[in-house]
Amino acid sequence: MAAAGKTTAGKITVLGAGSWGTAFAKVLADAGQPVTLWARRRDVADAVTRDRENGDYLPGIRLPDNLAATSDPRVALDGADTVVLAVPSQSLRHNLTAWRSLLAPDATLVSLAKGIERGTLRRMSEVIVEVTGVPDDRIAVVSGPNLAREIAEEQPTATVIACRDHDRAVAVQRACTTGYFRPYTITDVIGCEIGGACKNVIALSCGMADGLGFGANTLGTLITRGLAETSRLGAALGADPMTFAGLAGLGDLVATCSSPLSRNRTFGARLGSGESMAQAQAAVHGQVAEGVKSCSAIRELAQRHGVEMPITEVVHRVCHDGFHPREMAGELIGRKTKPER
Repeated sequence: MAAAGKTTAGKITVLGAGSWGTAFAKVLADAGQPVTLWARRRDVADAVTRDRENGDYLPGIRLPDNLAATSDPRVALDGADTVVLAVPSQSLRHNLTAWRSLLAPDATLVSLAKGIERGTLRRMSEVIVEVTGVPDDRIAVVSGPNLAREIAEEQPTATVIACRDHDRAVAVQRACTTGYFRPYTITDVIGCEIGGACKNVIALSCGMADGLGFGANTLGTLITRGLAETSRLGAALGADPMTFAGLAGLGDLVATCSSPLSRNRTFGARLGSGESMAQAQAAVHGQVAEGVKSCSAIRELAQRHGVEMPITEVVHRVCHDGFHPREMAGELIGRKTKPER
């Protein structure tokens, strides 16, 4: 049964000082919340404290004075009522295992990670439940058009807070509502997580198409058919189909597939233009293109549930089987014709 009365976020800690973790910490601070940001590297935490800037991930963005930083997880988590998990999806389990004994008994855990864990095929909320043992109604998921740089620059955007406990979702919503950041609430955690994971894979395909010199028709086709295969997987897992027509589905997909700020799109474009995987990784400056790692897990999850995901299949082949991006178009266009729905 959902917990009742969780209507305030209390003390908030953000674990992970990459671009999105730092941007979301800024949102929370701008909304009037005192926030602690944990950075894995002490020099990043010191720079935030000293210079009010995370120069490695969001250079030129001044961070609010009510945003503290530390590299000590014990200090960061001491008394934290809301814990935002902002580490990459494939490292969440490892990090959370180290942090679980430091979590408050009734803390709300908020996941910013967008991916499917390799090997286990778990969604991020499932990883959190498995590692911490907390009930799933204590876990909220943030998803939507979340390009970190634009949000840090206070460009208007909206997002979704998903949690089975609506009161907790509302508490997180209130904690991160600002004049430029508008959160909505839903209870469909599965749909939010599947949309957030799959859009990274579709963005890789859109980047590859751009790198190959293809135009708007190809991009529109990949986005639309990518949404279709994402929705099929979500439905097979029990998601609400309407979620994929909203911010966590179409909204996030369009932003990630269209913007040069998207690491996944940038990575795909480099591959499409003929660069190697190593060269493409260098182009995103050591940051994680989640779709490269998640595409294989999503493909396997789809196969397990008998769901056809042709775009995900070719992205996996390019990233892991030596398939060349120029073969992608022929593979997809050459498939057997059939009705759209």
